[in-house]
Amino acid sequence: MSLALMFPGQGSQTVGMGRDLADTFPQARHVFEEVDEALGERLSDTIWNGPDDKLTLTANAQPALMAVSVAAMRALEASGFDLGEKASFVAGHSLGEYSALAAAGSLSVTDAARLLRIRGEAMQAAVPAGEGAMAAILGLDETTLAEVCTEAGQGGVCQIANDNGGGQIVISGTKAAVERGMALSLEKGAKRAIPLPVSAPFHSMLMQPAADRMREALSSAEIRAPRVPLVANVLASAISDPDEIRQRLVEQVTGQVRWRESMTYLADAGVDILFEVGNGKVLAGLAKRIDKRLSAVSIGAPADIEAALAKLA
Repeated sequence: MSLALMFPGQGSQTVGMGRDLADTFPQARHVFEEVDEALGERLSDTIWNGPDDKLTLTANAQPALMAVSVAAMRALEASGFDLGEKASFVAGHSLGEYSALAAAGSLSVTDAARLLRIRGEAMQAAVPAGEGAMAAILGLDETTLAEVCTEAGQGGVCQIANDNGGGQIVISGTKAAVERGMALSLEKGAKRAIPLPVSAPFHSMLMQPAADRMREALSSAEIRAPRVPLVANVLASAISDPDEIRQRLVEQVTGQVRWRESMTYLADAGVDILFEVGNGKVLAGLAKRIDKRLSAVSIGAPADIEAALAKLA
């Protein structure tokens, strides 16, 4: 039996998330206090009370999701779980890499919150509203979709942003090019092409100004070797060196989230149990569709912890 921990990305946020963890575990509440102090505002109030449109803002959603993930991690630890002893790897979907690194002791909660606030603001500011777009393409393989992106990107930008697995791949770029990519995908046999309600074309070369900003911000952040290796989004393989972690965090702003390959990497490395630590169950659902060797448990509330620990008994 081998375990890996995975941490969700943007889109998993819901108003009220993490409140029961904070009410039940002082260690979890302390994480929200740390994040509030790091940002100089009561982000916890927005997380627990909304409004939804304020929580959904990229600059708020990113540190908020990290706070809930690390709070769930602290609750797990308070219940007797030892990451260094029990887990072989950590992985996070996009911003979830910061959650993974904070959970594994590579980043402090304070630094993770500040970096994610900068990252969210920089990603939002990189492309004027309305000029970029993202779309989920269902039922088309990566090779075919890469060809579609090349054809659709003439005079614009269209590239694969997330290979989420389970037949879902997200494309990102300039609005007209992504719309061409959606139409071409359907012509090539895609089951559906769904425009995503996002505020910017994440994980595309249009995010280069945000990547430059993150290179600057990360250069002064203290990054330690994580307690267990991180399976990096842009590599779909494990790394532990702090300097490489810093570089890969910069690259993932414009680079592809290779989530399907990351899950296959874990399964090939002998992992058979995954804990999704944080809000929602998106990653657990994807894992089961990606590789039948993997079973997944979501941990976002106190009631989930006992069930998760029982899987390891």
